[in-house]
Amino acid sequence: MLPPFARTALLLDLDGTLIDFAPTPDSVVIPPGLIDNLHALQAALDGALAIVTGRAITVLDGFLGDGFAAAGEHGGAIRPAPGAPVERPDLPTPPGSWLDRAAALAAAHPGALLERKARGFALHFRGSSDAGPALHAALRAMIAENPGFHVMQGLLLWEVRPLGADKGSAVTALMARPPFLGRLPLFIGDDVTDEDGMRVARLMGGEGLRVEPAFGSPTGVRTWLARAVAMKEWP
Repeated sequence: MLPPFARTALLLDLDGTLIDFAPTPDSVVIPPGLIDNLHALQAALDGALAIVTGRAITVLDGFLGDGFAAAGEHGGAIRPAPGAPVERPDLPTPPGSWLDRAAALAAAHPGALLERKARGFALHFRGSSDAGPALHAALRAMIAENPGFHVMQGLLLWEVRPLGADKGSAVTALMARPPFLGRLPLFIGDDVTDEDGMRVARLMGGEGLRVEPAFGSPTGVRTWLARAVAMKEWP
């Protein structure tokens, strides 16, 4: 059951939830009206709206602007309010040699892409779908050298990130601050990387919704959010 609108903190994944996937991470398209609806919901929720994404916050701002609270890099970076400084939990960064090896892996599999992040990196294989098992095996061998990291599966990607950075920790960090404090989290995401956020939202008395069964697609999410803007309650 969804929390009452007036007591909700809305936490939204980006890729596959608010926006549709594209052939490459940089080629996504921001649908008309999305940013305006997010700002309208932010106002209706007294500011308690945040984007929780695996992308860097600077990349997120390039898509949506910097007017939202955000958690980037799966909780590796937190901006608790628009305009607030970005905070970083005390987590390790991968050795530089790993990035060199990851770049070589991407080059060895045409169509694979390396996405660098402050506390880790991702190998996308949307353009090289057969490469998934080989990339996974290589990354697992890499992180065996350092137990402070793990490999996380996403949609046609493998991501190396430090232990302790996940969307559950991001939800916990955001919900401890005004204007989220005292509200019930509603987390919406589409991928296995979002499940930690959904789980923590439910543990806090709120709700976690997965895109496909609840809305069908990002288009369905956007339509639902637009209705919430018009109704000032959850449809």
